[in-house]
Amino acid sequence: MSAVRYLPNPSPKARKAALSTGCVLALLAANGPAATGFAERAWHQYAVNQPAYKAGYGHWDVVDVPARFRVNAIHAALLRTGKVLLIAGSGNDEKNFRAGTFRSVLWDPVRNTFKTVPTPKDMFCAGHAQLPDGRLLVAGGTARYEKLTGDVDRAGGAMLVKNENPDAPRAFPAGTVFTGSTGKRYRSQVPVLVPRAKKEVSEHGKGRKKKKKVRVTASQARVYVEAVTAGESGITHTADQYRIQGLRGKDGHDLYGLAAKLGLDKKDFQGLKDAYEFDPIAERYVPVDPMSEARWYPTLVTLEDGRVLAVSGLDDMGEIIPGKNEIYDPRTHRWSAGPNRYFPTYPALFLTGGGRLFYSGSNAGYGPADKGRAPGLWNVETNSFVPVPGLPRQDMTETSASVLLPPAQDRKVMLMGGGGVGESHESTPRTAIADLSVPSPRFAPGPDLPQGTRYLNAVLTPDDRVFTTGGSRDYRGKRGSDILRAQFYDPARRAFRTAAAPTVGRDYHTEALLLPDGRIAVFGSNPLFADKDDTRMGVFEQRIEVYTPPYLYRDRRPALPSAPREAERGGVVRLPGTDPRQKVTARLMRPSAVTHATDVEQRSIALTVGVRDGALTVTVPEDPSLVPAGWYMLFLTDRAGTPSRAAWVHVR
Repeated sequence: MSAVRYLPNPSPKARKAALSTGCVLALLAANGPAATGFAERAWHQYAVNQPAYKAGYGHWDVVDVPARFRVNAIHAALLRTGKVLLIAGSGNDEKNFRAGTFRSVLWDPVRNTFKTVPTPKDMFCAGHAQLPDGRLLVAGGTARYEKLTGDVDRAGGAMLVKNENPDAPRAFPAGTVFTGSTGKRYRSQVPVLVPRAKKEVSEHGKGRKKKKKVRVTASQARVYVEAVTAGESGITHTADQYRIQGLRGKDGHDLYGLAAKLGLDKKDFQGLKDAYEFDPIAERYVPVDPMSEARWYPTLVTLEDGRVLAVSGLDDMGEIIPGKNEIYDPRTHRWSAGPNRYFPTYPALFLTGGGRLFYSGSNAGYGPADKGRAPGLWNVETNSFVPVPGLPRQDMTETSASVLLPPAQDRKVMLMGGGGVGESHESTPRTAIADLSVPSPRFAPGPDLPQGTRYLNAVLTPDDRVFTTGGSRDYRGKRGSDILRAQFYDPARRAFRTAAAPTVGRDYHTEALLLPDGRIAVFGSNPLFADKDDTRMGVFEQRIEVYTPPYLYRDRRPALPSAPREAERGGVVRLPGTDPRQKVTARLMRPSAVTHATDVEQRSIALTVGVRDGALTVTVPEDPSLVPAGWYMLFLTDRAGTPSRAAWVHVR
């Protein structure tokens, strides 16, 4: 669609200034559609670049990215250095996956410089969270690409490797061959470690008749296998026991494989167990303890004590994890078991009052329509889940956006847009708001979006608004359905206001985030097709587009606060160099880490403003469920809604 259709009405001043251009348009219209189209584009470019238009609607600019730094941005995270980490991994390109070509790029939006970062694993479709010390935790990713029925040339599936030896574990490398009773052979695709068997000794009887009884319970580990022989001859329809190549005698007896059906049906993506911390100062990935479960499409959410909960995802067999969640401790760099609860992939989970997590119902990609869709409040400590009612059509929350509305003290979460499960053509314009501050929260309808929208990106701004942009009406932009439209949501007025239209269509695999200077950057887009008839394959969008909001086109903005680098929860922070006479509000804004329209990191926290010793002060709330430890952007915003540049503050 042409951006011209979404051009907000220019001000009367802009229309008057462009009157002569309109006359030219009329003359050109007589010379044919091509001339008219050219003239319309010229008018559009003229109108959106007028000062009055920018002050009313903002402005979009495409960033000049050198060719060698262009990546298929699947993930975007703002670091405490002000740089943006763009993670592609294999970038949804199986050729890159097979070649082991995994990419990450650091972008400095101030200097507009780029740097390639060595990327050790395929972090495509991983999860991520900001850690208390400013590092970024990245966990999971891709171990195998999806294969559709008809493209699968070797039968495969899950093999349970059993160990009946209680004295020693056993490791098997990738490529280990398992042979069944019929002679069919299957080869493991990844290494597998099988723990030692469990040995229990008990005594029975009394006196001389007392006897010891030893009970051994076999351990097991699961590994994905594929047939050595291609085609239908590799299919096995019945359960069987498999010998492990190279084992003899007692080892051959104690160690073996078990599998049910191994077929040529569809094979979903498989996850990784690997986890890394990205160091924003050294600008490199540092390996940490791997997860116990492989995860692809997981959500990582920060808890009130600074630990991180990993939820959902596809496992090492390509199956959705039935509820095995785990917790990362950044002090020990290790994982432990978390509460067992099922969610669809990339569930939107927000830390809220009392340390509970609110599941809004937003999710992306995988999971049945009738399971795990109900929103609710989850107590991670007790593993209790209280549904939050009021949201109809819970099967329409896939690919929706959810945000913790500003300021975070209001404890309100808004769900926007979304669509049907899987590759559904359905989308919805609805929004809904849950007020979590009341004893019995429930969703209430909000104002509709201009049209049904999947993959909407939503970004909090320092003036207590939510900027939304992009998306598509159909699944992955099918039928030319990308939406070249943007708007601001004002929570105080419960209304949307039109913003300047972007020039680049964005749907699946798009990210947007707030920069420290108050602008908003948008990355990625992975449409299936490149035309309205869905006849030409789509190309991953590698352009970066930056939106400058109207508040940055005003004459003056508050001075950058000279904030200390450290702050305590519940403490008063003096801001040297500020004018105590200026009337401003103050917000701590947590930097984004976003993928698949899922950003559970961003939050905007209102600070109490005061005066001390000739300078402004701000008071940081004490509640760790409101202000989890970490690095924040501190913005001062004047009465007109114009923000300062951000100062980085480390809240302990």
